[in-house]
Amino acid sequence: MNAEHELPLTARDVLISARGLKKAYGATEALRGASLDLGEGEILAVTGASGSGKSTLLHCLAGIARPDEGTVRYGGEELGELPDERLSALRRDDFGVVFQFGQLIPELTALDNVALPLLLAGARRGPANQRAGEWLERFGVRGQAELRPGGMSGGQSQRVALARALVTSPRAVFADEPTGALDALAGEQVMTVLVHTARETGTAVLLITHDAQIAAYADREVVLRDGAVRSGAADTVGQEAARHEG
Repeated sequence: MNAEHELPLTARDVLISARGLKKAYGATEALRGASLDLGEGEILAVTGASGSGKSTLLHCLAGIARPDEGTVRYGGEELGELPDERLSALRRDDFGVVFQFGQLIPELTALDNVALPLLLAGARRGPANQRAGEWLERFGVRGQAELRPGGMSGGQSQRVALARALVTSPRAVFADEPTGALDALAGEQVMTVLVHTARETGTAVLLITHDAQIAAYADREVVLRDGAVRSGAADTVGQEAARHEG
């Protein structure tokens, strides 16, 4: 891990701040007061046992799910107070999301999958395809541009999914077990490209993983246990913010 990121974040470093998140699905409490900060340009690993609430935390931070209690703030906005249209725009323009199995659209080629977020944002087909091709090149899968997901390996599909997540130049990427369906070599290759690209573009990455070797790629690691963050700098950042406000 990068030593410079082992120091606590300061309030002005924070990109996304979550406090006291609670989320239940029926009688199951997925989050029980989780608090977390993601810094500008930081790669943060969230680890924990299966069922500890990792994916639910990611969904709340990315605006995919609304917490039952608690707050998630991004750029001065409280995500829980935003209308669905604004949340959709944030997920399209400012946030990128990658899931364990990529979730590419099977009927579309790799090029079309990557171009899709740009087209949804109003880009014209020509420039969108050109930019999508550049991102496929960056992730080493330009040769698979005309293939559909069923014709690609797991590692290739995940690289395409990462290219799609980053093509809009988001400020943050949320990666939920992005190597979980890959073998060790493919997983290392995907993480190497993701980390290099995030460093180059200044994109923050929230990485959900159960794999210690994958977590080692991050600048900082926190552990989620029983729906709450058991380690990390969230309290320190909150205290720093309070001092500035005081």
